[in-house]
Amino acid sequence: MSDNGDTQSQFIIKTFPVGPLQCNCSIIGDRISGRALVVDPGGDADQILALLKQLELKLVAIIHTHAHLDHILAAGEIKNATGAPIYLHQSDQFLWDMVEQQCLMFGVPPVSLPNPDHYLHDDQDLGCCGGVAIHTPGHTPGSVSFWFEEYKTLIAGDTLFLGSIGRTDLPGGDFDQIVTSIKERIYSLADDAVVVTGHGPNTSIENEKVANNFVRA
Repeated sequence: MSDNGDTQSQFIIKTFPVGPLQCNCSIIGDRISGRALVVDPGGDADQILALLKQLELKLVAIIHTHAHLDHILAAGEIKNATGAPIYLHQSDQFLWDMVEQQCLMFGVPPVSLPNPDHYLHDDQDLGCCGGVAIHTPGHTPGSVSFWFEEYKTLIAGDTLFLGSIGRTDLPGGDFDQIVTSIKERIYSLADDAVVVTGHGPNTSIENEKVANNFVRA
């Protein structure tokens, strides 16, 4: 589990792999208000809930970078346990509706999920830690990144990885679009910002501008 930043600071971020495909789930919280977001609960609901309890945080929203199965599988369990609403970009509703087919495709036990309560939109205030949603389509039509400017932290989902980018050969993927999203939206953020990726290790915007195999600044 990674913990970015000073543990004594107001900002809490805990990132850890969950579910059958080891998607990075993040709990983002504010020690002063006690409010928290869960990003991409792709499985292991009990682990996520236990950590929220340990950190003494109240979950105010379950937010998704996109609707591939490995990022959404535990959303229903987390909602049932906490009452927190589910957020998704509307352009990924078709993938959300296909979750059972996605499970079959990847050999994962199927789940049924409640519908999202709200749709995310570009530049939306996330209501916690000063976070803002940034629409970064390409991996999927509704891919969203979450930017926490004060803490120089970006949750990029499967849009940007250490040295790589998200695949675009699945339904709704678009290579030209993901390149545009990265160049125009992500690479315009602070160079020293930490990028929490959807799978694998963190990186930085500066590092990817210089060394990414697919999209350089």
